[in-house]
Amino acid sequence: MSSLQNEYPKVAIIGRPNVGKSTLFNILTESRKAVVKDRPGVTRDIQIEESEVWGKQFLIVDTGGLTEAPDTFSQLIREQVCEFLADVDLLLVVMDGRAGLIPEDREVVRIANQVGKKMLVIVNKVDSAHEEELVKAEFYEFGEELVATSFEQRRGLSLMLEWLHKNLPEFKENLQKGPRIAIVGKPNVGKSSIVNALLGSHRMIVSDIAGTTVDSIDTPFIYNAHQYVLVDTAGLRRSARREDDIEILSAFKSQESIRRAQIILLVIDGNIGPTDQDAKILQAILENHKAVILVANKSDTAKDKVEKYREWFRDRVDNELHFFSDIPIVFTSALTGSGLEMLLKTVEEVSAKLETQIQTSELNDFFFETIRKAPAPVWGTTNVKFYYLTQTFQKPPSFIAFANHPDGVNPGYRRFLIKNLKSRFNLQGIPIRIFVMKSRGRDE
Repeated sequence: MSSLQNEYPKVAIIGRPNVGKSTLFNILTESRKAVVKDRPGVTRDIQIEESEVWGKQFLIVDTGGLTEAPDTFSQLIREQVCEFLADVDLLLVVMDGRAGLIPEDREVVRIANQVGKKMLVIVNKVDSAHEEELVKAEFYEFGEELVATSFEQRRGLSLMLEWLHKNLPEFKENLQKGPRIAIVGKPNVGKSSIVNALLGSHRMIVSDIAGTTVDSIDTPFIYNAHQYVLVDTAGLRRSARREDDIEILSAFKSQESIRRAQIILLVIDGNIGPTDQDAKILQAILENHKAVILVANKSDTAKDKVEKYREWFRDRVDNELHFFSDIPIVFTSALTGSGLEMLLKTVEEVSAKLETQIQTSELNDFFFETIRKAPAPVWGTTNVKFYYLTQTFQKPPSFIAFANHPDGVNPGYRRFLIKNLKSRFNLQGIPIRIFVMKSRGRDE
């Protein structure tokens, strides 16, 4: 396993809370991936996204605010960021020009100097040109590599981009693109621990407090020379239990991540097994027509507690998730690393199935052989007559059957066709669809 973090140059944005780091991240990635809110501590995890400045590619890294506050999250964020900075190439140190220089800014610079990486000090929230020199004077103790900006007004960004372009090394990519993988599940089932174990770095904050992850975090990731994007999401819980506006926003971003991904890892606590809430999450995944792998995490402790653990777990899956009977299941432990290699191999298998293309002639040989196995559906008093089947360009694979009476093809008959299609072409574990359209110009 290896991460793209070891390939691209990395630029980290650091600073104390609420100075505009996530706004700068969104500017450099031309996105709104980082949650931006006028409230300290919104960014808790490290976010990594590909970016480019004038032809040079790099990874931009958004980090949690560095503070000396004694609360648990502040200490976790500080430890996490300090550990991560050893692996970056350049630092953008953001400060607040309106607030002026404060002791915590000096502490941020001390941390930056400790890791020995080249840095640019960016004084944000300088809203007019005539203020620049006066505001910058207060920060010159940190050296000459200093720019004054206003991220909200997009002022002063060209000098920062020039600095980045000058200091970034060249990089040429030679990888095959893999799918985007979203990791979803209820709070506190070990999603972030799995991300950390896969990446081999302490990138996500891991604690036993539900709601630690508030963003949907994207990380480029390489396995077997294929570049994937791994997305950790905030835990999905019932709407009535979402406590504040940040959690509501995070839930929306989790759902957005499901829509943008091609493969979903649905993480379940192996000690508990699938629940009604997991079934609702799986239904949402299938409604978005996404391939899904069920990850039974914490299996190391579960197998010690439950006799014939895997058999018990599969029985629970059959009961709670009966509407998707061939869902792939991987048993993992983020703590010990067991099952992670199998998880990645399963991702590869599912990814290959998503690319399946079946020749129309082969598809129709199968189709006419299959429809002879069961009585034709009936529309009114007339049998539904099928003419041919063809594959669309959608992923997961989808198919269009042309018939004289499409409305006569009921859900039961579709399930019959899908079951046989999966069996013949090895498409188990992905949600395929068959559309039925009225044939034009046929003698009915």
